[in-house]
Amino acid sequence: MALDNVFVARMTTDELDAAIKNRPVVILLPVGAIEPHGPHLPLETDLVISRAACERAAHALAARDVLALVAPDVAYGVTEFANGFTGAVSVSRGSLVAYLRAVVDGWLGNGAAHVCVVNNHLEPAHDTAVRESMAGLTMRQASVASPLTRRWARTLSDEFKRGACHAGEYETSIVQAADAASVREDIRRRLPEVDVSLSDAIARGVEDFRSMGLSKSYAGAPARATAAHGEEMLDRLAEMIVGEVTEAMA
Repeated sequence: MALDNVFVARMTTDELDAAIKNRPVVILLPVGAIEPHGPHLPLETDLVISRAACERAAHALAARDVLALVAPDVAYGVTEFANGFTGAVSVSRGSLVAYLRAVVDGWLGNGAAHVCVVNNHLEPAHDTAVRESMAGLTMRQASVASPLTRRWARTLSDEFKRGACHAGEYETSIVQAADAASVREDIRRRLPEVDVSLSDAIARGVEDFRSMGLSKSYAGAPARATAAHGEEMLDRLAEMIVGEVTEAMA
């Protein structure tokens, strides 16, 4: 099943209505945050990653004869760790839970067979809020695809697994593959590695980037990033989404 367009926002109401009435439709909902990602990546980096992974997963699901469409992003999230940096716009955990649940309920009310919320903003309070928003829904109705789920984390890069991956090689590579024009390459190439594990710092109770040692709002090695590595990581994120959807709808 070939798909010319997988983005709901580009469809008309009649086109979407016909699609939903013709067969079960899965909605893939990209979630992220608006926050700093070093001097070389855009504020919407987490959304770029979620959106690109959803698009790739929609085509992979089409190959399995599952019609999946990518909904407009949920752009804002809980991003308290980035406080003090320009461009960090955080919403409360409760606000995100309520808003995200309303969006999911809205898609189910429109006749979607399943909604998969795809989250690539990995601040723990944000990821927890994403999962809390699914309370009371069955697995058949909704699922969450997030690299913080341990079985999917194991499939990703060494930098990701070390936790030194905020705007480092992992995220920068994915943005190079998904939206190369948004990467400030002249800056990226000159950035030194910041060998700080966010996961270790969080485990110690550190709650903001500056206290972790991220004076430029990035960790890891963006200078090592390549689009080829980004393509590989996007394939794995797409596999994560396909895995969550197919298990939920089995």
